[in-house]
Amino acid sequence: MSERTLIGKTALVTGSTSGIGLGIAKSLARQGANIILNGFGDAEGPKAEVAALGVKVAYHGADMSKASDIEAMMKFSTDTFGGVDILVNNAGIQHVASVEDFPVERWDAIIAINLSSAFHTSRLALPYMQKQNWGRIINVASIHGLVGSAQKSAYVAAKHGIVGLTKVTALENATTGVTCNAICPGWVLTPLVQKQVDAKATALNISNDEAIKLLLGEKEPSMQFTTPEELGELAVFFCSKAGNNVRGVAWNMDGGWVAQ
Repeated sequence: MSERTLIGKTALVTGSTSGIGLGIAKSLARQGANIILNGFGDAEGPKAEVAALGVKVAYHGADMSKASDIEAMMKFSTDTFGGVDILVNNAGIQHVASVEDFPVERWDAIIAINLSSAFHTSRLALPYMQKQNWGRIINVASIHGLVGSAQKSAYVAAKHGIVGLTKVTALENATTGVTCNAICPGWVLTPLVQKQVDAKATALNISNDEAIKLLLGEKEPSMQFTTPEELGELAVFFCSKAGNNVRGVAWNMDGGWVAQ
């Protein structure tokens, strides 16, 4: 086995009990980083999956829409591991409706969880990273941080905001060992997207495979999903020595979506 590059580092990954967040957490754990998981639902299963990779793992169930919960989670991280070296802002929710029909409370929740939470974690993680003169903030944006889609006003606004926050955070720390970058996935087959596939298959009375082809065919030229593992390996690259001078990028992993 090649040398594990993140031994002694601690990574906090928000929204990491399943899907993309868990994939990224496991990739960082494979490199030796201790992991703090966060998210809703069952935490014991994901904790066991990460622990099996030979690292220490903790969990905090902060509600990412609440600044006070986030503050408690960051304090927990410091108390448990001494500080957060790698922060992955991944927590996100979705709601689809046209602007004039968009429920105000859903707008507020999406902006809070998909955008404001990354500001709160970053402002609380940065002093420790700056003191160590090493840190990585990785914001999981979306292809919707770069382009729009109808019916997704709050999500697209939040993800464009994440890309902007990434650039400013990177610039403010440009002469230090602290970097900030964004990952912009296209379609990723997470439990959330599988629900969309199932709904399409049912609505059109077609097979799951046909529904997948329709979904990908609308946007993604490669006709294949990006995997959580691939996104995790990009996060590992950002944390590597080769990523030292990668600062403020919005890196799309999208099968050619925005190349069109």
